[in-house]
Amino acid sequence: MTTTIRPTGPLQQGADGAASRTYDVCVNSRRVGTVTVATDPRFGPAMGVISGLYVDERDRGRGRGTVAALAAEEVLRGWGCTQVRAAVPADAVAALRLADALGYTERSRNMAKPLPAEPPALPAQVTGRAMTEAEFTVWHHDEQENYARSWIARGVPAEQARAKAEADHRDLLPEGLATPGTHLEVLVSAGAVVGHVWVARQQTDAGPVAYVYDVAVAQEHRGRGHGRALMLLAERAALADGLTTLALHVFTDNIPAVRLYESLGYEPTEYNRAKPLL
Repeated sequence: MTTTIRPTGPLQQGADGAASRTYDVCVNSRRVGTVTVATDPRFGPAMGVISGLYVDERDRGRGRGTVAALAAEEVLRGWGCTQVRAAVPADAVAALRLADALGYTERSRNMAKPLPAEPPALPAQVTGRAMTEAEFTVWHHDEQENYARSWIARGVPAEQARAKAEADHRDLLPEGLATPGTHLEVLVSAGAVVGHVWVARQQTDAGPVAYVYDVAVAQEHRGRGHGRALMLLAERAALADGLTTLALHVFTDNIPAVRLYESLGYEPTEYNRAKPLL
């Protein structure tokens, strides 16, 4: 029997230039699952996305998912995509095995932790305060550039990385420091600003959570526990908004950050995999 994918409707084109199409996974003419392919406007039209790959339980274990994924990749090649990414839930063991088999490597992961009932105390030698407008102007310029460079360093073409940086910051900070549900805080030690953290409300399928979009310690102040203090500052900001879960994204090769988050009780919720489309 032959496994193929068959479109369920016409190609969808978004106002932002993104394309998407959903397909039935079929064995001969029998539908056994579904898969969606799309382009990611935040990275530009050359970045493809595979999502919603599902095979009916009775048809699993027969290579249907593998064939569907490979067929989806071929669709994306036809659209001119040079890379493809897929987000895999941390508890989806079979999907993680499939991603490994098809050559998808982990680029980053999403993590989260439930927050304590009471705000954690900051270390005695540091304090936190809101970022000033002058500090925001400098930070926003540098953060957008650093964010793009972080993707470029991990193999994303410069044009795609900068498109994502611009789109994300435009959408997430439309009113700058006054953007509702947003906290931009700095950590102060011995009168000097040693780092910053950006926390904002994010809506998920499970409800609203607090999300750490950026956290960094100034180079000359690293190795003194300020990263941990900044994450405690983030917890305090989240709890002040009545949120009980704090989530974040971390690049897998940032080993110190991954270890810090694990030590603070964060656990993976999703693995972000990618591969080039040769």
